[in-house]
Amino acid sequence: MASRHLLNPLAPLDQPTPSALDGVPPQLERDLRAYGALMIQQAGIMLKAPQVVMATAQVLFQRFWFVTSLKHFGIRDVGMGALFLASKLEESTLRIRDIINCYSYLSSLVAYCSNPPYPPPTSFESYDPMDYFATEFYDLKDALVIAEMQILKRLGFQTQCGLPYGHLVNYLQVLELTGEKQLVNRSWGFCNDMLQTPAPALYPQSTLALAAIYLATRVASPSPIALPLEPVPWWTHFDSTEEELVHVTTMLLELYRDWGADNLFSSATRDPTEKDHEGAPAAATGGSTMFGTNGGAKKKENVWRRAARLPITKSGVREALARIGGDGDQGAGNTI
Repeated sequence: MASRHLLNPLAPLDQPTPSALDGVPPQLERDLRAYGALMIQQAGIMLKAPQVVMATAQVLFQRFWFVTSLKHFGIRDVGMGALFLASKLEESTLRIRDIINCYSYLSSLVAYCSNPPYPPPTSFESYDPMDYFATEFYDLKDALVIAEMQILKRLGFQTQCGLPYGHLVNYLQVLELTGEKQLVNRSWGFCNDMLQTPAPALYPQSTLALAAIYLATRVASPSPIALPLEPVPWWTHFDSTEEELVHVTTMLLELYRDWGADNLFSSATRDPTEKDHEGAPAAATGGSTMFGTNGGAKKKENVWRRAARLPITKSGVREALARIGGDGDQGAGNTI
């Protein structure tokens, strides 16, 4: 298993990202980070990889964009490289061929569901796998290997990725919240979803776990759950501040705002090819995902179309930036 005793390397909060310095709009950068992390999660699900592999890959993915610009590497290539590297770090090695096939499938699925009449993902049955001897396959294989090497090089081989799940369990026990099943499930889902934001590269895993509890207690139903604020707020006992928790939860709520609030408690660990049952409850380990089946049709259309507009290659990002500079259109992009 990867080392867990080293502290995660964190970026300064006031440090502009290389993408921002290259003129990438903040909203486009947030969308690309979220979409890239979502694809890592969904590819891992299809490959039946352990959650620790997908979480580690997403942390590496988010960390990478604090040292490299989106103009120089595409989220597809870096996502594949991060997933492959994480599978080796966690001793659950995935095959390059399988990762490429999953990404190819997911790209085709997004294209299918983003076109009128916006069919549901469960109706997608026309995918043709690429030939293993095709030029496209070898190009993607080379891109994956190069991305893995670039992640190692640009992160200085600092691949330790402490995850928030262990801290979350400990804090829930200390706060005597383990009996609140809904709150526990939501807190776990929030921890999953935070990996789709820059938060894992900005805050230690303990703060992510506290932020998940902080938000879960406020959205608990039928009424919020009050935690002690006297004589001192409960989060101070865990060496955190409310400012930190608010910042992390704000990033998470922005993710839900952009990718669909109706998916707030849907499953992020469900296979996108799985046939869902109408009215089925969300899985306990899940969070927000564009591949979830919960929510209204209008919101799902917006999510799929949003994903399809995003450029997943470096050339696509450069073309999108050229259009932004030319006519101010920040919504356009090249999907493949």
